[in-house]
Amino acid sequence: MDIERLRADTPACAEILHFNNAGASLVPDPVHHAVLEHLELERRVGGYEAAARANQRLEHLYDTAAALLNCRPTEIAFVENATRAWDMAFYAIPFRAGDRILTAQAEYASNYLAFLQMAKRHNVVIDVVPNDDDGQLSVNALAEMMDDRVKLIAITHAPTQGGLINPAAEVGRVARRHGTLFLLDACQSVGQMPIDVTEIGCDMLSATGRKYLRGPRGTGLLYVRQDLITKLEPPFIDLHAADWIGLNSFEIRADARRFETWESYVAGRLGLAAAIDYARNLGLPNIRARVDHIAGLLRTRLAELPGITVHDLGIDKSGIVTFTSDQETSLSIHQRMRRRGINISVSPTNYARLDLTRRGLPDLVRASVHYFNTESEVDRFCRCLTAA
Repeated sequence: MDIERLRADTPACAEILHFNNAGASLVPDPVHHAVLEHLELERRVGGYEAAARANQRLEHLYDTAAALLNCRPTEIAFVENATRAWDMAFYAIPFRAGDRILTAQAEYASNYLAFLQMAKRHNVVIDVVPNDDDGQLSVNALAEMMDDRVKLIAITHAPTQGGLINPAAEVGRVARRHGTLFLLDACQSVGQMPIDVTEIGCDMLSATGRKYLRGPRGTGLLYVRQDLITKLEPPFIDLHAADWIGLNSFEIRADARRFETWESYVAGRLGLAAAIDYARNLGLPNIRARVDHIAGLLRTRLAELPGITVHDLGIDKSGIVTFTSDQETSLSIHQRMRRRGINISVSPTNYARLDLTRRGLPDLVRASVHYFNTESEVDRFCRCLTAA
């Protein structure tokens, strides 16, 4: 990878040190231009008219997203964020009293809140699969917990905290053996590693544009397996998702766009397509190798610093690096780094209550790296972290 060229495509690299790519990455020039050019077209000719002119490029989003995930374009829906993508899938599942949802210790707050709401609404049971000795979801324990009441396995692929990548393909094999639905939250894995929904075996997958794909905010994707689409009725519909075929009747469309709404961020859709094209041109295996290198270097350097403890779990790790200091709170580190032009974030306890409470950890500092980050930035980060 030509890192200097990639950084030149990202002018902010000259001004800030950005280790907050799992929050919102820096948008490269081709994505920025795709968004601005369409907004300018809307300003000159009108919103509907601009969308009509961009129709072919808007359709390209489904083709390039399908190529990214190794699925069919008809299995892709555009949504405004990963949370809404996940919600559209989850709330379309026809839960009944006594159904079980299996999830992981590292599950994210928004998803777990939906489980709790469904438990309150339909009296479903939430069961948390224990971790194995490496801190990832135990596939053996998952297999032992399966029975006829398990309606859904729902896990986060790369959780917001802990650096972990859960063994999604192994989970998918368990789900397929039992004929159980498998919903994968891939909002922080899509864009930083190859994702093949056929290999993973998930029935549904949610992703966002703003994180490792380096797309615009307000953009996301939902994948739903073709033979499942018509079995899931969206929690709400409009004239795009369905056709009003008679005074008292309607017909929901048969592809994944039944999970979309008519109104959407058109410039954002074009920007997301450009972001996916950009990532695919670089090659997801190349991106993964580079992220692994920078994240591994950062973990090694942090572990050498006095008073710093790295808290990452799992055999397979992501570009998310989490740590604490015994001299300073995570919030204080975040604020101090921001004053020095360094972007990081904090993973609060209530974002991952199952995991962080079980490990007895406070809020964590989260430094999430990407392929355009450099070894010299890792050095600078560690120097600033220990500076008075």
